[in-house]
Amino acid sequence: MGISIAREASRRGANVILVIGPVDERIDYPGITVIEVISAEEMARETMKHFNESDIAVLTAAVADYTPVSSSDSKIKKEDRDMVIKLKPTMDIAAELGKKKKPGQVIAGFALETDNEKSNAISKLRKKNLDLIVLNSLREKGAGFRYDTNRVSIIDKNNNIEDYELKPKAEVAVDILNKIETMI
Repeated sequence: MGISIAREASRRGANVILVIGPVDERIDYPGITVIEVISAEEMARETMKHFNESDIAVLTAAVADYTPVSSSDSKIKKEDRDMVIKLKPTMDIAAELGKKKKPGQVIAGFALETDNEKSNAISKLRKKNLDLIVLNSLREKGAGFRYDTNRVSIIDKNNNIEDYELKPKAEVAVDILNKIETMI
């Protein structure tokens, strides 16, 4: 969804900074500055660096909630014992941006939920000080990751909920940006 939203925002005349993790798709589109990152830490750093000068932040990434405490630059050889990987929480980028949000800035987040979908998405919207949240469901065939289509619900900070049918991600991006435009 992030690439589709970046393309649509650029098509509408926005100067877009796309902070993106590893993807197979080549992103070469006028008006989009691409910043490639590998880790959740790099994504957080780059997102925070550009947030103050942004009018709108759309956070589509499903960043890892945890990361290994330590890593190895070389192969870890197999041994005849169990291995334990200690994890630490990553920065919650959406929550941190929500704390730094200035009047006039709009933050849109995404929620991928499997249970109590709408109530969990609304909770996330409130807790992170977002202006709207786009709810994805893993229950919908043809939606979400690995598909060119998606089915979403857009929930705004005033509890307005708009449910959309399954459609190409480029059209979902139009719906999301149309909603954002009504908020600025």
